[in-house]
Amino acid sequence: MDATDNLRLMELHCDAWNSHRIERLMALFAEDCVFEAAAGKHAFGERYSGFDSVKRAFAAIWEAFPDSRWEEAQHVVCGDQGFSEWTFRGTRADGVFVTVRGVDLLRFKDGKIARKDTFRKAVTA
Repeated sequence: MDATDNLRLMELHCDAWNSHRIERLMALFAEDCVFEAAAGKHAFGERYSGFDSVKRAFAAIWEAFPDSRWEEAQHVVCGDQGFSEWTFRGTRADGVFVTVRGVDLLRFKDGKIARKDTFRKAVTA
């Protein structure tokens, strides 16, 4: 795939997150995909390996923030990698509204997303 195809894949990725449709989102990911969440017990966050594990992790994000939106997205592609800068907005189960700036680093393989590594700003009280 060329840069134009990968850029389109990144746009579809953002749209799929905002659709809250897990099958639409997972159709963009490789079977052997990896997701490294922004938070977790390790320096790299929490790592989810494999299609089913990544699918469960993504679904849990929507469960935690049922009205979540990724907005103001900007995408850049360089070969088989890309990054998306975005603003996340959503309401937690306790009713607190959250706005966070973040970045996804994506790696592409055979027309799919093979790796998603998420970084975000830490909001302090």
